[in-house]
Amino acid sequence: MNAHFTLLQTSLPRIAQPMVIVVGAAYFACVIAISVWASRRTKTTSDFFVAGKGIGLVAMTAAASVSGFAFIGGPGLIYAVGLGALAIVLPASVTNVMGAWVLAKRMRLLGEARGLLTVPDAIGARYRSPKAQGLAGLAILVGVIGYVATNALAMGVVINAIFGVGLGWGIWIGMGITLAYSVAGGILAGIYNDVFQGALMAVASILVFVYILVGGGGLGAMSHTILIHDPQFLGPWGKMTPLAALSLYFVFSMGSLGQPQGIHRYYMLRDPRLLKWYPLLKTFALILVLLLFFGVGIAVKAFVAGGRLAPPATPDQATPTLLLNVAPLILAALVFSGVAAATMSGVNAFINIGAAAVTHDFPIALGRKVSHGLAWARGATAVIALAGALIAQFSGTMVAFLGIFGWGLFGSTLVPALAIGLNWEGATPAGAIASMGTGLVVTLALETASFFKVFKFPAGVTASAVALVLSILVFFIVSQITRSSAAGAIDPDVRLIMEM
Repeated sequence: MNAHFTLLQTSLPRIAQPMVIVVGAAYFACVIAISVWASRRTKTTSDFFVAGKGIGLVAMTAAASVSGFAFIGGPGLIYAVGLGALAIVLPASVTNVMGAWVLAKRMRLLGEARGLLTVPDAIGARYRSPKAQGLAGLAILVGVIGYVATNALAMGVVINAIFGVGLGWGIWIGMGITLAYSVAGGILAGIYNDVFQGALMAVASILVFVYILVGGGGLGAMSHTILIHDPQFLGPWGKMTPLAALSLYFVFSMGSLGQPQGIHRYYMLRDPRLLKWYPLLKTFALILVLLLFFGVGIAVKAFVAGGRLAPPATPDQATPTLLLNVAPLILAALVFSGVAAATMSGVNAFINIGAAAVTHDFPIALGRKVSHGLAWARGATAVIALAGALIAQFSGTMVAFLGIFGWGLFGSTLVPALAIGLNWEGATPAGAIASMGTGLVVTLALETASFFKVFKFPAGVTASAVALVLSILVFFIVSQITRSSAAGAIDPDVRLIMEM
């Protein structure tokens, strides 16, 4: 048995040793320095929400590739349900190309032509409807709070694993640090922190994956161990039903076209001509990041089955369990610091999008103008951060499932109105509003019923998939019924961009 493979204690051990403290301090010193630099460049609401539309392609790609879901929720989900969880990441092979083809150029040109700041801005411009823009903002705000909770919970898991302060304190410590630079530097601070973190985490992901392969005797040996104890785990659907896995695949492929945290970044690109390279760079970045997603989930299952590790207390502790007991201390310190910082930047991005909905989209929908927009944006940032932290502390839900809820809500509310609407002239304002309302109500109703165990779909079908299908159907049906008004609902400049 490798000397690093030791039996896990009842609770995760603290690794607050001098080496870890030095690595963590150096890491967060860099984060603080980047945030201070960003805060000095953040002088307007445009700087705060879209980074002054001056981001390079590499920075935009790195900023969209790191999150607590990939490092904490993903490995935990694979450990819990087996290879069926890969249905979440397999769509990445097609969604980056699909997103760039369907949305990227149109969103970037529309943002340039109209001076747009938010994703709901694009919906409002497409349908000439402040009501549609306000409803899109409401859907985004609800989903953002769920996503903030996802990353806050991931931060809590990691910080608790490092310092043993308890999950609750881990959540609030991480959120406090995040809030400080979110309020000061806006999206600019998050993007360039992501570039820094993404580069380090790509290297760390490769090193951890290689170390797991060497220590576990390769994927063949680990698979053999798992097959002896739990053969269902390595089946094509894992412990999920085929319908449940396909449901996740559908949500994470089609749903990718409605994720504001990615779509919003199209506005920021300095040179839209570089978008042709975006799918290649984004896919490559995700492959590196997802080595942890896959490798850690498989390795923890194999080591637990073989008696090298005791089972983690919860699936979300799969990554901390493996790294604290298997990896060299310096590598564990680098990954933990990187994961904590990456989740902070993920929180920053979502909070920024939510604050934009509150201070920009809602006033437009209500026909009001907000003065001192930057101050209001910073205040909304603090409120959203507080709400996300409270949900993370009291929901008792796995990181992965909070992430699935947020992803599904964005998909069911935004995919028809935005992704289909910018590519189909027959879409109408009534169709867009009806589909967004359907997606929002159905997702919230079904997810709430599932959370309280009032109702659950048979065979593991996700509420998000049902809501997405219904919202698309409603979109087409209502648009067809009101199609006589479709042509007049598109401004000439928007029509020109749609035809390009």
